[in-house]
Amino acid sequence: IIVPAIHKTRFQVAEMFSKQVGRELSADDIDGLTAEARRILRQKFLTAGMGFSGVNLAVAETGSVVLVTNEGNGRMVTGIAPVHVALMGIEKLVPTWNDAAVWLSLLARSATGQSMSVYTSIITGPRRAGDIDGPEEVHIVLLDHGRSKLLGTPYEEILHCIRCGACLNACPVYQEAGGHAYNSPYSGPIGAVLTPLLFGLEKYEGLPYASSLCGACLEVCPARIDIPRMLLELRKEVVDHNIPAWWERTAERMVALGFAQPGLFRFGAAMGRIFQMPLAKPEGGLNLPRKLNPAQERQLPSLAKRSFRKMWEEGDL
Repeated sequence: IIVPAIHKTRFQVAEMFSKQVGRELSADDIDGLTAEARRILRQKFLTAGMGFSGVNLAVAETGSVVLVTNEGNGRMVTGIAPVHVALMGIEKLVPTWNDAAVWLSLLARSATGQSMSVYTSIITGPRRAGDIDGPEEVHIVLLDHGRSKLLGTPYEEILHCIRCGACLNACPVYQEAGGHAYNSPYSGPIGAVLTPLLFGLEKYEGLPYASSLCGACLEVCPARIDIPRMLLELRKEVVDHNIPAWWERTAERMVALGFAQPGLFRFGAAMGRIFQMPLAKPEGGLNLPRKLNPAQERQLPSLAKRSFRKMWEEGDL
């Protein structure tokens, strides 16, 4: 999963960097911003007492962990500090290097279209005699956090995920909402399934509904994980356990009733255009207080002055 800050513009990045360094940096000088980040971060890498990394996969055959990056920060984290701690989900373990080769081949191609990522780092224990660099200690932490409980359930295949991010790239919802809308380290279609399973459906009951069920995620997934099927399974669990609050269930029934009755739907849309007037901005969108805005940071669009049906009937389309 790449480009985690894709929702930030270069102007926002320059503003944030300027605050951090205490002087004005130009948003037009991309090379300068990159150099400034390198200057500050490199010093932190050089003085850190511990480097903490994730793991793309681990190979039981040799006890190695593999990190795949395009930026090189993985090697800074794991090779400079005297202690390296690697945190790995238990599903990332493969038996042999033949298995690892398949995973690595799929990962880069599915994530960025590369035959291999720029940096593929293999770490097998701490620095040995004669090595000029590397950590003095390596600690690998195996994380379960509910993963083993998924075995034998309808969600077992979610553990086949290699975190390539192909489903995010293809998802029409993720492309519009961005990663932060999921409020989880796992975003996009795979996150809409994995997050409720690992952190609780009661806390994330809305995520299984953050999908159009178009099937694009299944089509591009290199592991052929049936994400749409599992989203439907989770939606069924939400309904079966009455997880949403009573008022939310009542509102959904009212909306469903309105959608099922064309006359009621048109009446509701007409009323919405009237009641939105105090909140509508001249340039479009609704000026809602944050607490009343279900989209939080995103601005909700206002209803159009004329409906599609009206424009069609009047021959304006």
